[in-house]
Amino acid sequence: MLPGTGSAAFELIRGLYDDQNEGRGDPLPLRYRGIPAYPSEAAFRLFKSFFIPQVPPGKDALSLFMDPAKAYQVQWLPSPAPPTRYFDRSAGISLTIQGHELQKVTVTEDVTGMFFMNPKGRAFLPCDRAVQVVNGGIVLHDRDSETMLPTSLPPTVNDDPRPLASLPVSPVDWRLVFVEGMPPITSEQAYGAVLLYPDDETPIGELAAQPFVADYLEDMAENDRMIGRLLAQANQVLIHNGDAVIATCIAFDRPRDYTIAVREAAFAQKQAQQLWTTSAQLRRWDWLKRIRFLPIESARMSHVPLQTFDVAYQWMPLGQQDRQVAAMTGLRRALRLGGSAFATGSAMLREHWKDLGFQLVWEERVEQLSTFRMHRAILPKARLQDELTLYFVQAV
Repeated sequence: MLPGTGSAAFELIRGLYDDQNEGRGDPLPLRYRGIPAYPSEAAFRLFKSFFIPQVPPGKDALSLFMDPAKAYQVQWLPSPAPPTRYFDRSAGISLTIQGHELQKVTVTEDVTGMFFMNPKGRAFLPCDRAVQVVNGGIVLHDRDSETMLPTSLPPTVNDDPRPLASLPVSPVDWRLVFVEGMPPITSEQAYGAVLLYPDDETPIGELAAQPFVADYLEDMAENDRMIGRLLAQANQVLIHNGDAVIATCIAFDRPRDYTIAVREAAFAQKQAQQLWTTSAQLRRWDWLKRIRFLPIESARMSHVPLQTFDVAYQWMPLGQQDRQVAAMTGLRRALRLGGSAFATGSAMLREHWKDLGFQLVWEERVEQLSTFRMHRAILPKARLQDELTLYFVQAV
């Protein structure tokens, strides 16, 4: 087994730290400057794994970190025992060890694209996947299945004292949302389902552009009374070709039926895992059972009744105009009379809404949305394809 140097984030942070501290006797504290511009609890936990936060008396480190205007008040000093990552290439696994505990295991050939976590101190196991050290060996748990890994651990790692049967299992498997069964996904596709943003003038891809729209609509649901009421009252919701933002478009305020037409299965799989996590946090397994993922080919056919949906989120396939017009026609067939849709596509679509049975309520170029302007503040050369436009339409 070969010792690694930690995660890429740790390598970068420690490299910056060492450069700044060269030649000094005392450690130079780091201060978070708001890049990336979206502080989160996950980012705080990552920092806290490698550094120790120091705050003014009477202040809370997390509260300061989550406020970009005050995050600089948190000083980060290096932890005396940061996580260490080990790689066993022959077994195709990586291990994260901190102190005397095995924290995480990642398996190269795992088609879920997920890791196995130490269950200690957790309210629930992420997607029912856990790792335990038993008699010096590694046991992986995935719901009702167990696998013993063919590798050895450093002798300093402690066994897990709890019996194997004590690990809780949720009543709903995250794979349940795929009503036709799990689509074929390779491990390369699963781990590669990550949104990438060029730092030059290369147009942002279709999937990577979806969060600009979904996050904007999520903000509108909170700040625009009419949009918020429309979404709150919807009972049947369609999400079509939005595989990178499915979870953002699903509200866990009450039970409702969601039909999701999936094109990119690996991205949809990550969204299914995120939805399971939200359900676990809220203990709303009955709501998760009303979310249905279908291949986009099946969603065009018998599984989706005509004129059913109150609200639809649809991302039109960019490129050829006839493909987008066909998608608009399918959207009209799916919406009930008076139903509403948030559709994203090329600027030329504005010419077709009326003829296809829609009233165009408003439209907005995606590059003008506040979410994209924030992205451009970080990557000034960022640009989108085909004059990408968000439309709000209603079926008439």
